[in-house]
Amino acid sequence: MTPSYDIAVVGGGILGCATALRLSEGGMRAIVIERGDLGQGASGVNAGTLSLQIKRVKLMPYALEGHRRWAALGDAVGYRETGGYTLAFNEREANLLHERMALKAEAGAPIEFVAPSDLAKREPGLCQQVVAASWCAKDGYANSSLTGRYYRARLLAAQIPYREHSAVTAIEPFEQGFTLRTSHGEVSSRRLLLACGGWLQDVTKMLGVDLPVRARINTVSVTERGPRLVNTVVGHATGLLTLKQKANGTVLIGGGWQGQGSPREGRGRIDLGTLVPNLALAQYAVPGLRRLRILRSWTGFEANVPDFYPLAGALPGVPGAFVLGCVRGGYTIGPYISELMGDFILGREPERPLFDPARVFEATT
Repeated sequence: MTPSYDIAVVGGGILGCATALRLSEGGMRAIVIERGDLGQGASGVNAGTLSLQIKRVKLMPYALEGHRRWAALGDAVGYRETGGYTLAFNEREANLLHERMALKAEAGAPIEFVAPSDLAKREPGLCQQVVAASWCAKDGYANSSLTGRYYRARLLAAQIPYREHSAVTAIEPFEQGFTLRTSHGEVSSRRLLLACGGWLQDVTKMLGVDLPVRARINTVSVTERGPRLVNTVVGHATGLLTLKQKANGTVLIGGGWQGQGSPREGRGRIDLGTLVPNLALAQYAVPGLRRLRILRSWTGFEANVPDFYPLAGALPGVPGAFVLGCVRGGYTIGPYISELMGDFILGREPERPLFDPARVFEATT
């Protein structure tokens, strides 16, 4: 049996599509297989925040490169560079803010601290109880709902075939590659890249590999349109709030508050026990929000492993198979780490290290 493709990419989010594009540029015949619509999983339902202030220090070089790639995409993905503030409301939060942001600034993020009196002049819509604030001029956002449309157009232009609504039900290795059984027929390929987010553990188990992948169920809410309240991305020192007001007046509110459910159930569910304090924190930071109604809240799955660093490299024990996922902050970092992954599969030396899926995982906070 001769495989039809050089590589099959399972997962049609940012990671899968961007890696397929890199591989195609390198001369490989790739196909993308997605269980839903392209870019409508975690890539399409997150809040679209591109904040360097909420990225982990070790991942900052990757986040800076990812941010440059989003900026280059511009209006095609709704990119806006507004700058962003992270706020502290008491002494404990202020100490946490200074400690974290100083490390991120050392790692290369253009972060500085601003006095509360200056903050009040710049963003008068914020509450008056701020005791410390940091500022990053590079922070901003993109429109995550445009992710699928953007990558579908890129795949078509590169003549990379894709199959949507094709869940992979089994993967069988053979001498020259892999046979993937999907809900819309079989696909054979010499290589395999698994980039399917919250479903990663179930799919790697098809090859006998049990990676410790878990899924967070992040909640996002949007308000009705209203008068201008803030002009920048707003966050909180604990990381439990991100907030931005779009050009149409709606306000997107996130912060990683957890819903209920699991990838196996298909979709997550809102948990009022976490939604209410999420919205209360947002209204405390921006009092004008109390006058706006919440139109909709939803959830999205964010995969992770115990050390909260990415899986990016060869799948242990399965020659020809690779894995890319669990990139915390993957919306920002995704376009860049996908290029590195593509270079690795093409046999090139990536310009930055990847994250070995065969490592020993140690839980971090």
